[in-house]
Amino acid sequence: MATEADDKGIVYGTEDLLTSLCNSVTRVLGIATQRKVHYSAMVQRITKVGLKPDIGCFVLFDGGFTGLVVLNFGKETAMEIYEDYMLHMGMPKSELAGSHTSDEVSNILGELMNQIVGDFTGKVRRELQTNITQNQPKMLVLTKQVMLNVDTPLDRPEMRRVSFYTEKNNVFYLELAIDRTEFVRLYDFEPNEVPDPDSLMESAGKSHEEEQAAANSADDEAHDELLKSLGM
Repeated sequence: MATEADDKGIVYGTEDLLTSLCNSVTRVLGIATQRKVHYSAMVQRITKVGLKPDIGCFVLFDGGFTGLVVLNFGKETAMEIYEDYMLHMGMPKSELAGSHTSDEVSNILGELMNQIVGDFTGKVRRELQTNITQNQPKMLVLTKQVMLNVDTPLDRPEMRRVSFYTEKNNVFYLELAIDRTEFVRLYDFEPNEVPDPDSLMESAGKSHEEEQAAANSADDEAHDELLKSLGM
């Protein structure tokens, strides 16, 4: 006999969370660099997560569920993403850093990772109706592999690795360690829409214009009444 939970249906599990995170990676990097980034249809089950040469970045998140996200870039991949991002921002090629060991490269990749995890946590709030918070991403330029232990309690840890490919076919890897979790829908709801900053600003501008027009109209009416009362 099916249980009530079975009837409601599990709507999100570990692989769904991983897919959502992968989509955040491709979305943020695609917008930032104006280049196509895609990930493999196959995912690896792994037993440890680690930082690998040449640049490793990681961020912890906690709240509704706990986990660790790692991105590992080879130097060619790191430089491709860095250069595409900076050129898209209008930086002259002559002023770009020439090596992946530059602090500027690490800072840019750290900022992009911050945006990626921010995009993911926003989807978690909207679609799963729970909240997770992230710490500041950490970046390391490496010459050898470093294994990581998650500094948060994971009762039943699950670990995955996904391969990503840039437009120039350079590879980087995402690794995820997360407490095994399943989200079951208790009742139907409509996920909140993704806020559009441009629409919000346009709406705020129109509201301000309407308020200003109403205030001007009220001032005109008061002025006319004053003149009328003075017999003018």
